[in-house]
Amino acid sequence: MGKRNDSALFFTCSLIEQLGRILHRKRGDIAADLGENGVRIIYEHADVLHCEPIAKVADDAIGEFGLTAGDYDNVSEACYAVPDVWTMGKVYARLVEDVSGKDDVVETLLAVYTSWIDERLSDYNAAFYYQPRDYLAECCRQGIVLDG
Repeated sequence: MGKRNDSALFFTCSLIEQLGRILHRKRGDIAADLGENGVRIIYEHADVLHCEPIAKVADDAIGEFGLTAGDYDNVSEACYAVPDVWTMGKVYARLVEDVSGKDDVVETLLAVYTSWIDERLSDYNAAFYYQPRDYLAECCRQGIVLDG
């Protein structure tokens, strides 16, 4: 079961965001390529990995996990201020915490990143990521964007 304010989860989600930005890939594709084993390795070693600059950890992860570049660039497509890597890491980490229940946090992370909500959260022009965490969790649980 995930715990609230899980710093390892926050770092793992921030690293996925960093990898997506460096490689120009959707965050869900990065998570899927890392797979359960790769995400679990990062999650379980986050207390050590966070001591290095995140850009270095990302570069190391690209080599270690054989991650490749793509052509997805939500950062340059943004018309407004782009949230930083840590902000998006926090959004995803909170969402994973809020929907994990009794499930394994790594399995929940993969389910969230590979669901429809990843594309919505990555659209920095829509600012869906800026919604309250309970709203995001309920949208994720129900599989839809809820009307206000």
